[in-house]
Amino acid sequence: MAFLKHNGRTICYRLLGDAEKPLLVLAHPLGMTQGVWDDMLPMLLPRFRVLTWDLPGHGASSAWNPISDAIQPEDLAGEALALAEQAGARAFHFAGTSIGGVIGQQLVSQHAERLISATLTNTGAVIGTPEAWQQRSANVLEQGLAAMAMDIVPRWFGPAACEQQPALLDGWRVIMGRGDDRSYALLCEMLGRCNFRKALAGRDVPVLLIGGSDDVATPPAALQELAGAIGTADPVILENIGHVPSVECPVQFADLLIRHLS
Repeated sequence: MAFLKHNGRTICYRLLGDAEKPLLVLAHPLGMTQGVWDDMLPMLLPRFRVLTWDLPGHGASSAWNPISDAIQPEDLAGEALALAEQAGARAFHFAGTSIGGVIGQQLVSQHAERLISATLTNTGAVIGTPEAWQQRSANVLEQGLAAMAMDIVPRWFGPAACEQQPALLDGWRVIMGRGDDRSYALLCEMLGRCNFRKALAGRDVPVLLIGGSDDVATPPAALQELAGAIGTADPVILENIGHVPSVECPVQFADLLIRHLS
């Protein structure tokens, strides 16, 4: 684990593997941490140098600065670019889930020249509605993440994962509950403003889209719409998988990712 000062904040990141291998940057979902990628690392590290990081107010990264009352997708893409530069890579592969996929869309739309490829999972050109995200932001600021985690975490995983891993929900509730309320609320508001429907067409980046058949947050239809917005192939939909394939089916996800990047 390492730390980088960027725009007045401290970012917690991990840079693993051989410096001679191509860099793969991974971005985690809202409310989670870079630990979502841990079960994929044994499969990825023989082929890639892997960089993961915690989003603002998540994991061991510091909370969003009080200087700004808003977080923009470009702010998060800027973190990815700064970390890639820290790793000494001008161009890199990127994979992101949920809000991590939103970061990927920002990179594709504004920094395509920095990307070798992009894998976007369980995300959408638009996710939910502005009203729903604004309400969640207000609820988090009023109730706190620990209380909100009781209802939010069960939406992340499909029934199969919850049955196979009885402690899964409780473990991630603890992790989500330790996050910074304000940072999470500002990220919710950002998601309510995001609309990439017209920003992605014609970008010269190979894109792979992956979704889960049991994902209630970003269902397969959201990935299909995103495929149309980008002009890329139909998404791969993983059966009996929810919103976080890196946790629910890490081997299958890693195999898809490796084949795409190769």
